[in-house]
Amino acid sequence: MNDPWVDDDNAALLTDLYQLTMLQAYHREGLGAEAVFDLFVRRVPEHRDYLVACGLDDVLRYLERFRFTPAALAYLDSLDRFSSEFLHFLADLRFEGDVHAVPEGTPVYANEPIIEVVAPLAQAQIIETFLLNQVSFQTMVASKAARVVAAAEGRTVVEFGLRRLHGTDAGMKAARAAFVAGVGATSNVLAGMVYGIPVAGTMAHSYIETHDSEIDAFRAFAAVEPETTLLVDTYDTIEGVRNVIRLAREPDTDFRVKAIRLDSGDLAGLATAARELLDDADLGHVEIFASGNLDEYRIAELVRGGAPIDGFGVGTRMGVSDDHPSLDTAYKLVRYAGRSRMKFSADKSNLPGRKQVYRNATHDVIALHDEPAQGRPLLEQVMAGGKRLPAGTRTLQQIADHARREIATLPDEPHRVDISPALAAEIELISQLR
Repeated sequence: MNDPWVDDDNAALLTDLYQLTMLQAYHREGLGAEAVFDLFVRRVPEHRDYLVACGLDDVLRYLERFRFTPAALAYLDSLDRFSSEFLHFLADLRFEGDVHAVPEGTPVYANEPIIEVVAPLAQAQIIETFLLNQVSFQTMVASKAARVVAAAEGRTVVEFGLRRLHGTDAGMKAARAAFVAGVGATSNVLAGMVYGIPVAGTMAHSYIETHDSEIDAFRAFAAVEPETTLLVDTYDTIEGVRNVIRLAREPDTDFRVKAIRLDSGDLAGLATAARELLDDADLGHVEIFASGNLDEYRIAELVRGGAPIDGFGVGTRMGVSDDHPSLDTAYKLVRYAGRSRMKFSADKSNLPGRKQVYRNATHDVIALHDEPAQGRPLLEQVMAGGKRLPAGTRTLQQIADHARREIATLPDEPHRVDISPALAAEIELISQLR
């Protein structure tokens, strides 16, 4: 796929200024030994049982293409704060390190490494901002979407968020993240083309309003799109359902309408009334699709109440993760020049050393990477020497299938995360030496 930012020739400048000023200082000091950085979430937000890791594919593509172009170097030179020697260093800088990561779509918990980068210090440091940007947003949306899918209890969910999300890049990445989490289709046509996600859509109220009557609009649209979904709430919802029935009863009509859509009002009450009308008219095959400011809380309420709704269109509240619109993600140095490193700041500490995460039925174990196995390992190597490995080339459908399987295995009770004894001892040792 072509991504307007990941694939931009000057994507190396998608970073914070202090990354570059630090690199210049590292360069002057001769600090360039191997570094290990972890990307993780400090805490899982309230009302989230787990998070769904997402965004790795964009990270790997960015790392494969990483370079400072002549135009980028000319811009940095114009800032009058970087030496010519340092700019020459940047001109040759490429990412040639290793990356370990949990597979996209894997449920993760607080403090578990989602991505581990092992590379010379400058290479590992400069990529921090981009990695956080991509993984934080996509993991946030995938985690929200997983809740929406769970609330729907097997009913169709379509992602409708593009028009109200925070820019075009967010609209594309949200469609992808939602599909990873189990959403079946998107209204975003470009996301359909780029990612291979099924596309779905109905009609807008404006189409109904351009016709002299609602039934004229239905008739005209069904002639072009026979197996369509008709929007019935432009004027009076129940009358709109009756117009669908009238259309079905017209002589010589090849009626193949698949569903009606409710977009406002008392969705539960209207769905019940619509279902009765449709069933009485021998249109039991016509499904009911609902949309309009939906999220997992509203969907769960409708499902628990027995509303006869077959599918949901979910947009803004899923795409911006309305109840928790950010994640407390971090990218921290955990090892440098052969020694474990650790931050001790209150509420912002991190776990030192290279690590592995082991999954068991009821709990995870965060351990040092060279400890004996303590469950099923989650981190796998996806890049070596700046080149992708097979584990880093999964298709989007493979990622979505993996997410579905992994989420299905999670226990109903809270999943515990333990620190291995060896990692605990490493933390204690570092605390004594500081």
